[in-house]
Amino acid sequence: MRSEGEGTLRVLFISTPGAGFAFPMVPLAWAMRAAGHEVTFTTCGDGLAVERAGLEVLEVAPIEELIAHVRETQRRHPELVARLGGPIVNVHENTALSSRFGTPFLPRFLAVARSVRPDLVVYSPLQVEGLLVASILDVPAVVHGFGFLRTAGLPETMAEHYDAFAEFGVGLPRRIKHLDLAPASMLDEPEFGWPMRPVPYDGGAVLPDWLREIPDRPRVAVTLGTMVLKASGITPLKRLVAEASTVDADFVLALGGQDIGALGPLPANVHAGGCLPWRALLRTCSAAIHHGGAGTTLGSLDAGVPQLVLPEGADRGLNAEAVRARGCGLLCRDDEVDAATIRTVLEDPSLRVAAWSVQAELADMPAPAELVPLLAELTCR
Repeated sequence: MRSEGEGTLRVLFISTPGAGFAFPMVPLAWAMRAAGHEVTFTTCGDGLAVERAGLEVLEVAPIEELIAHVRETQRRHPELVARLGGPIVNVHENTALSSRFGTPFLPRFLAVARSVRPDLVVYSPLQVEGLLVASILDVPAVVHGFGFLRTAGLPETMAEHYDAFAEFGVGLPRRIKHLDLAPASMLDEPEFGWPMRPVPYDGGAVLPDWLREIPDRPRVAVTLGTMVLKASGITPLKRLVAEASTVDADFVLALGGQDIGALGPLPANVHAGGCLPWRALLRTCSAAIHHGGAGTTLGSLDAGVPQLVLPEGADRGLNAEAVRARGCGLLCRDDEVDAATIRTVLEDPSLRVAAWSVQAELADMPAPAELVPLLAELTCR
């Protein structure tokens, strides 16, 4: 532990593989760096993309090894994997089920942590290795929320069900704090932990000239993230594109490097945007249609635009329901979306007013830089 008044912190960010988990942590990492602290990320898979944010990243496992592990897990526990692959209803139940897979990469995370010698561990809520590393090294742990998934009591559930805690002879870290990125007005339970404004980060890019122009009719941003298209292919887009063709608006497909050739020629009002930062695109749009990923949902709220959410699996249903309940958007299945629903999202003034209200609420939440002194205090005796 540091003594009060000591200077530079060594902060280790441990992220679940996947950009959707790693990207929400980037603004806090930037804030820690800007305050003069040393920041190191450890993750694997798509999470390694945080290196584009100017952060130092240590890969915990090659992508080939990660894929092999996932396939072996699917082979050995097909029914359990199928249950966990559906929508999250109770995160504590999911955590208990996930504990049956053990912590095969814990030695890798621990080796990285011992080389970094962190004063503080910040980790993705579902990445039990982050909690374990903090316990084993006896440093404070910070649970970094990423959406509307509730993290209260989650460390306790992990300590109860994962054998690694007993194997290493540790319990929970002596100091644990939770960072909550969800606006209070969209929660169905009291606030928990420290609120922090979700500053959108989705990578950088050289913006095309047309993105600077003011559109002459409503523009709608469309994305389905990376995991949905990888799992389902182009099918979820087909109906959406067909219905969009009859709406008096322009639709921009922000699908990264995904191959959409199977869609055939696009309607005149539907455009392939390629690799566009979601936040930059939203600044020019009147509405957003997306899959319900936490970062995408919060980014749309930050932009103050009504949303049509087409959730599928994981925490996306929770995010979509929070949007619907707050009145700043609609939700439906991707095979049910129609032109009338899209027009409602574009034209219903109550959705827009609610979206603006949440946008203002987010702006009033503490910025990541405001949390840095509080986190530093955690590391002092």
